[in-house]
Amino acid sequence: MGIITIILLIIGFVLLIKGADFFVDGSSSIATRFGIPSIIIGLTIVSMGTSAPEAAVSITSSVAGSNALAVSNIIGSNIFNILIVIGATALLANVKIQRNVIKEDFPVLLIASFLLLIFSITDNTISRIEGIILLLGMIAYIYYLIRKIKSTKVPLENNSIKNLGLTKSILFILGGIICITVGGNLVVESATTIALSLGLSETLVGLTIVAIGTSLPELVTSITAAMDNNVDMAVGNAIGSNIFNILFILGVSDIIAPIKTSSTMIFDIVLMIVITIISYILGKDKLDYNKKDGIILICIFTIYMIFIIIRN
Repeated sequence: MGIITIILLIIGFVLLIKGADFFVDGSSSIATRFGIPSIIIGLTIVSMGTSAPEAAVSITSSVAGSNALAVSNIIGSNIFNILIVIGATALLANVKIQRNVIKEDFPVLLIASFLLLIFSITDNTISRIEGIILLLGMIAYIYYLIRKIKSTKVPLENNSIKNLGLTKSILFILGGIICITVGGNLVVESATTIALSLGLSETLVGLTIVAIGTSLPELVTSITAAMDNNVDMAVGNAIGSNIFNILFILGVSDIIAPIKTSSTMIFDIVLMIVITIISYILGKDKLDYNKKDGIILICIFTIYMIFIIIRN
């Protein structure tokens, strides 16, 4: 492993994050231009944009035949989103949890997670048919959210969305796609090279370096919101991103190439479910995460990191 490989990995992460920003800005601007409600833009384009790094890495990994990296990236990102994105935000400010997140989004995430576990243990393969089921689940979830929003007559305006103009919006979208694609390839190739040169498994690299790198948009967004005393959406964004990661990204990855499962992968999925349940229990009754909860979540993440490094 040379310094060039590490530099390429960092460049890949930067391209992924900036590409996601460009894609979100361009897509949101065009959506607003055609009168699409801002709340729907947030639930679809913005959520997908912040998860674009995970999507690029996992889908690129599936195409390249590195399924272990594809799945471990998603599992690691989901664990990071709950333990660090929510945990770090809770250390900075009291994080309120919207009631619908507890009553609807958390249960959907748990159902998606258990579905992934069932698919993983039935025949040691997550098949294309099962990938299609996951993808249909994502479509149904978005449809439900849009129907719910329309029925509650949420205001359509959002002054935070940039009006870039049609030409500039298209350039932002194309530039974002190019950055995400190139960045995804750089991260997958560099991470694989690092794993092989250090004698590490693709699973470990996916659960740590790649997962943390691709989850940076969610972390930066939540910490920025905490600094601005605007943290109400932090939990919803993290849970929504986790739902998207399982149903859409793994769904598409499975359709591209069926994923062979292993006992290690199944254990990590179970661990992801346990961590999700712990975070649900911590916030269920009081509808918030305080500093104590933040410390608990970060301590769990530290123990988890030590465990998977020793396990390798």
